[in-house]
Amino acid sequence: MARKLIVGNWKMNGTLVSNTRLLREIRDDSTIQASQIDAAVCVPFLHVPEAQVILMDSALRLGVQDISAFRDGAFTGEISADMAGEFGVQYAVVGHSERRIYHGETPKTVGEKALRAIEAGITPVVCVGETQQERESGCARETVEIQLVAALDSLTTDQARGLVLAYEPVWAIGTGRSASAQQAQEMHGFLREVLRSRAESLASVTILYGGSVKPSTAAELFAQDDIDGALVGGASLEAAQFLDIVHLAASPAVAPM
Repeated sequence: MARKLIVGNWKMNGTLVSNTRLLREIRDDSTIQASQIDAAVCVPFLHVPEAQVILMDSALRLGVQDISAFRDGAFTGEISADMAGEFGVQYAVVGHSERRIYHGETPKTVGEKALRAIEAGITPVVCVGETQQERESGCARETVEIQLVAALDSLTTDQARGLVLAYEPVWAIGTGRSASAQQAQEMHGFLREVLRSRAESLASVTILYGGSVKPSTAAELFAQDDIDGALVGGASLEAAQFLDIVHLAASPAVAPM
Protein backbone atom coordinates (compact mmCIF):
# COMPACT_ATOMS: atom_id res chain seq x y z
CA MET A 1 0.00 0.00 0.00
CA ALA A 2 1.26 3.49 -0.88
CA ARG A 3 2.14 6.01 1.76
CA LYS A 4 -0.55 8.40 2.94
CA LEU A 5 -1.75 11.35 0.87
CA ILE A 6 -3.13 14.52 2.48
CA VAL A 7 -4.93 17.04 0.25
CA GLY A 8 -6.15 20.40 1.52
CA ASN A 9 -9.24 21.91 -0.10
CA TRP A 10 -9.30 25.63 0.63
CA LYS A 11 -12.65 26.19 -1.11
CA MET A 12 -13.55 29.87 -1.64
CA ASN A 13 -11.41 31.31 1.13
CA GLY A 14 -8.40 33.53 1.60
CA THR A 15 -6.71 36.64 0.25
CA LEU A 16 -3.37 37.17 -1.47
CA VAL A 17 -1.80 38.06 1.85
CA SER A 18 -3.35 35.30 3.97
CA ASN A 19 -2.88 32.59 1.34
CA THR A 20 0.76 33.53 0.80
CA ARG A 21 1.40 33.21 4.52
CA LEU A 22 -0.49 29.91 4.74
CA LEU A 23 1.34 28.41 1.75
CA ARG A 24 4.73 29.33 3.15
CA GLU A 25 3.97 27.95 6.60
CA ILE A 26 2.85 24.62 5.16
CA ARG A 27 5.61 24.47 2.53
CA ASP A 28 8.37 25.01 5.09
CA ASP A 29 7.32 22.19 7.41
CA SER A 30 10.19 19.75 7.86
CA THR A 31 8.03 16.65 7.29
CA ILE A 32 6.88 18.00 3.93
CA GLN A 33 10.35 19.30 2.99
CA ALA A 34 11.79 15.84 3.65
CA SER A 35 9.06 14.27 1.46
CA GLN A 36 8.02 11.98 4.32
CA ILE A 37 4.40 12.32 3.21
CA ASP A 38 2.54 13.14 -0.01
CA ALA A 39 0.73 16.44 0.49
CA ALA A 40 -1.07 18.94 -1.72
CA VAL A 41 -3.20 22.07 -1.41
CA CYS A 42 -6.08 22.88 -3.77
CA VAL A 43 -6.30 26.65 -4.01
CA PRO A 44 -8.84 28.97 -5.68
CA PHE A 45 -8.12 29.43 -9.41
CA LEU A 46 -7.12 33.09 -9.08
CA HIS A 47 -4.40 32.10 -6.61
CA VAL A 48 -2.81 29.42 -8.80
CA PRO A 49 -0.05 31.67 -10.29
CA GLU A 50 0.89 32.91 -6.82
CA ALA A 51 0.93 29.36 -5.46
CA GLN A 52 2.98 28.10 -8.39
CA VAL A 53 5.77 30.54 -7.57
CA ILE A 54 5.71 29.88 -3.82
CA LEU A 55 5.71 26.09 -4.25
CA MET A 56 8.37 25.97 -6.96
CA ASP A 57 10.89 23.20 -6.10
CA SER A 58 8.79 22.31 -3.04
CA ALA A 59 7.58 18.84 -2.07
CA LEU A 60 4.14 20.38 -1.39
CA ARG A 61 2.07 19.86 -4.51
CA LEU A 62 -0.38 22.24 -6.15
CA GLY A 63 -4.00 21.43 -6.89
CA VAL A 64 -7.24 23.07 -8.01
CA GLN A 65 -10.79 22.54 -6.82
CA ASP A 66 -12.44 21.86 -10.18
CA ILE A 67 -11.81 21.75 -13.93
CA SER A 68 -14.00 21.88 -17.01
CA ALA A 69 -15.45 18.76 -18.60
CA PHE A 70 -14.50 20.33 -21.96
CA ARG A 71 -11.06 20.60 -23.55
CA ASP A 72 -11.63 24.15 -24.86
CA GLY A 73 -14.24 26.29 -26.57
CA ALA A 74 -17.03 28.76 -25.90
CA PHE A 75 -17.54 27.95 -22.22
CA THR A 76 -17.41 31.28 -20.43
CA GLY A 77 -15.94 31.12 -16.96
CA GLU A 78 -14.59 27.58 -17.33
CA ILE A 79 -10.95 26.56 -16.77
CA SER A 80 -9.63 23.62 -18.78
CA ALA A 81 -7.34 20.91 -17.46
CA ASP A 82 -4.69 21.92 -20.01
CA MET A 83 -4.79 25.50 -18.72
CA ALA A 84 -4.32 24.29 -15.15
CA GLY A 85 -1.50 22.01 -16.25
CA GLU A 86 0.44 24.95 -17.70
CA PHE A 87 0.73 26.30 -14.15
CA GLY A 88 2.15 23.10 -12.72
CA VAL A 89 -1.11 21.88 -11.21
CA GLN A 90 -0.81 18.21 -10.19
CA TYR A 91 -4.21 17.51 -8.59
CA ALA A 92 -7.79 18.50 -9.42
CA VAL A 93 -10.78 17.81 -7.19
CA VAL A 94 -13.75 16.70 -9.30
CA GLY A 95 -17.27 15.82 -8.25
CA HIS A 96 -17.18 17.43 -4.83
CA SER A 97 -20.66 17.29 -3.30
CA GLU A 98 -20.82 21.09 -3.32
CA ARG A 99 -20.37 21.01 -7.11
CA ARG A 100 -22.95 18.24 -7.47
CA ILE A 101 -25.49 20.06 -5.26
CA TYR A 102 -25.01 23.73 -6.19
CA HIS A 103 -23.97 23.33 -9.83
CA GLY A 104 -26.01 20.30 -10.82
CA GLU A 105 -23.04 18.14 -11.81
CA THR A 106 -24.06 14.64 -12.81
CA PRO A 107 -22.02 11.46 -12.35
CA LYS A 108 -21.40 11.48 -16.13
CA THR A 109 -20.04 15.04 -15.98
CA VAL A 110 -17.74 14.09 -13.13
CA GLY A 111 -16.42 11.17 -15.19
CA GLU A 112 -15.71 13.49 -18.09
CA LYS A 113 -13.82 15.85 -15.81
CA ALA A 114 -11.74 12.98 -14.47
CA LEU A 115 -10.86 12.03 -18.05
CA ARG A 116 -9.89 15.60 -18.95
CA ALA A 117 -7.59 15.74 -15.91
CA ILE A 118 -5.84 12.47 -16.74
CA GLU A 119 -5.40 13.51 -20.38
CA ALA A 120 -3.62 16.65 -19.12
CA GLY A 121 -1.35 14.72 -16.76
CA ILE A 122 -3.25 15.85 -13.67
CA THR A 123 -4.39 13.45 -10.95
CA PRO A 124 -8.17 13.74 -10.47
CA VAL A 125 -9.44 13.44 -6.89
CA VAL A 126 -12.88 11.98 -7.59
CA CYS A 127 -15.30 12.63 -4.73
CA VAL A 128 -18.18 10.32 -3.86
CA GLY A 129 -20.53 10.38 -0.90
CA GLU A 130 -24.08 9.97 0.35
CA THR A 131 -26.47 12.35 2.10
CA GLN A 132 -27.86 11.72 5.57
CA GLN A 133 -31.19 10.75 4.02
CA GLU A 134 -29.51 8.23 1.72
CA ARG A 135 -27.60 6.71 4.62
CA GLU A 136 -30.72 6.47 6.82
CA SER A 137 -32.71 4.88 4.00
CA GLY A 138 -30.07 2.18 3.57
CA CYS A 139 -28.88 3.17 0.10
CA ALA A 140 -25.52 4.74 0.96
CA ARG A 141 -23.55 2.00 -0.80
CA GLU A 142 -25.75 2.13 -3.88
CA THR A 143 -25.28 5.91 -4.08
CA VAL A 144 -21.49 5.88 -3.91
CA GLU A 145 -21.26 2.90 -6.26
CA ILE A 146 -23.28 4.75 -8.91
CA GLN A 147 -20.99 7.76 -8.55
CA LEU A 148 -17.81 5.67 -8.72
CA VAL A 149 -18.93 3.48 -11.62
CA ALA A 150 -19.86 6.56 -13.68
CA ALA A 151 -16.31 7.84 -13.27
CA LEU A 152 -14.80 4.47 -14.12
CA ASP A 153 -17.00 4.17 -17.21
CA SER A 154 -15.30 7.28 -18.61
CA LEU A 155 -11.80 5.82 -18.22
CA THR A 156 -9.80 2.87 -19.42
CA THR A 157 -8.35 0.61 -16.76
CA ASP A 158 -4.90 2.14 -17.32
CA GLN A 159 -6.35 5.64 -16.90
CA ALA A 160 -8.31 4.64 -13.80
CA ARG A 161 -5.09 3.54 -12.11
CA GLY A 162 -4.12 7.21 -12.13
CA LEU A 163 -7.04 8.56 -10.13
CA VAL A 164 -7.47 9.21 -6.42
CA LEU A 165 -10.85 8.48 -4.86
CA ALA A 166 -12.21 10.51 -1.96
CA TYR A 167 -15.12 9.29 0.15
CA GLU A 168 -16.87 12.32 1.62
CA PRO A 169 -20.21 11.63 3.32
CA VAL A 170 -22.23 14.74 2.53
CA TRP A 171 -23.65 14.83 6.06
CA ALA A 172 -20.14 15.29 7.45
CA ILE A 173 -18.83 18.04 5.17
CA GLY A 174 -18.48 21.35 6.99
CA THR A 175 -20.77 20.19 9.80
CA GLY A 176 -18.13 19.33 12.37
CA ARG A 177 -19.45 15.76 12.31
CA SER A 178 -17.10 13.10 11.05
CA ALA A 179 -17.96 9.54 10.19
CA SER A 180 -16.62 7.18 12.81
CA ALA A 181 -13.46 5.32 11.90
CA GLN A 182 -15.56 2.15 11.61
CA GLN A 183 -18.13 3.79 9.32
CA ALA A 184 -15.40 5.23 7.14
CA GLN A 185 -13.51 1.93 6.95
CA GLU A 186 -16.66 0.03 6.00
CA MET A 187 -17.32 2.36 3.08
CA HIS A 188 -13.69 2.46 2.01
CA GLY A 189 -13.56 -1.33 2.04
CA PHE A 190 -16.71 -1.43 -0.09
CA LEU A 191 -15.29 1.08 -2.57
CA ARG A 192 -12.09 -0.94 -2.86
CA GLU A 193 -14.14 -4.02 -3.67
CA VAL A 194 -15.99 -2.10 -6.41
CA LEU A 195 -12.62 -1.08 -7.84
CA ARG A 196 -11.32 -4.65 -7.61
CA SER A 197 -14.42 -5.95 -9.40
CA ARG A 198 -13.42 -3.81 -12.39
CA ALA A 199 -9.79 -4.94 -12.39
CA GLU A 200 -7.50 -6.38 -9.75
CA SER A 201 -4.98 -3.64 -10.46
CA LEU A 202 -7.52 -1.00 -9.37
CA ALA A 203 -7.59 -2.38 -5.82
CA SER A 204 -4.48 -0.31 -5.09
CA VAL A 205 -6.11 3.03 -6.02
CA THR A 206 -5.63 5.59 -3.24
CA ILE A 207 -8.85 6.22 -1.28
CA LEU A 208 -9.02 9.32 0.93
CA TYR A 209 -11.53 10.13 3.63
CA GLY A 210 -13.04 13.62 3.74
CA GLY A 211 -15.65 15.24 5.93
CA SER A 212 -14.70 17.43 8.90
CA VAL A 213 -11.30 15.75 9.26
CA LYS A 214 -9.51 17.16 12.31
CA PRO A 215 -6.31 16.30 14.19
CA SER A 216 -8.46 14.78 16.94
CA THR A 217 -10.00 12.23 14.54
CA ALA A 218 -7.21 11.74 12.01
CA ALA A 219 -5.05 9.17 13.80
CA GLU A 220 -7.88 6.67 14.24
CA LEU A 221 -8.97 7.16 10.63
CA PHE A 222 -5.45 6.64 9.31
CA ALA A 223 -5.07 3.42 11.29
CA GLN A 224 -7.81 1.76 9.21
CA ASP A 225 -6.75 -0.71 6.53
CA ASP A 226 -8.43 0.98 3.57
CA ILE A 227 -8.03 4.67 4.43
CA ASP A 228 -5.04 6.00 2.51
CA GLY A 229 -5.17 9.62 3.63
CA ALA A 230 -7.52 12.57 3.83
CA LEU A 231 -9.17 15.34 1.84
CA VAL A 232 -9.15 18.14 4.40
CA GLY A 233 -11.54 21.10 4.25
CA GLY A 234 -11.79 23.64 7.08
CA ALA A 235 -8.74 22.35 8.95
CA SER A 236 -6.58 23.03 5.88
CA LEU A 237 -7.13 26.78 6.34
CA GLU A 238 -5.08 26.74 9.56
CA ALA A 239 -1.45 25.77 9.07
CA ALA A 240 -1.12 24.25 12.54
CA GLN A 241 -4.19 22.03 12.15
CA PHE A 242 -3.31 20.93 8.63
CA LEU A 243 0.26 20.13 9.62
CA ASP A 244 -0.91 18.19 12.66
CA ILE A 245 -2.90 15.98 10.27
CA VAL A 246 0.13 15.67 7.97
CA HIS A 247 2.33 14.63 10.90
CA LEU A 248 -0.20 12.04 12.05
CA ALA A 249 -0.32 10.57 8.56
CA ALA A 250 3.48 10.37 8.46
CA SER A 251 3.67 8.75 11.90
CA PRO A 252 5.14 5.22 12.01
CA ALA A 253 2.01 4.16 13.90
CA VAL A 254 -0.08 4.61 10.74
CA ALA A 255 2.59 4.23 8.07
CA PRO A 256 2.24 1.38 5.55
CA MET A 257 4.13 -1.81 6.24
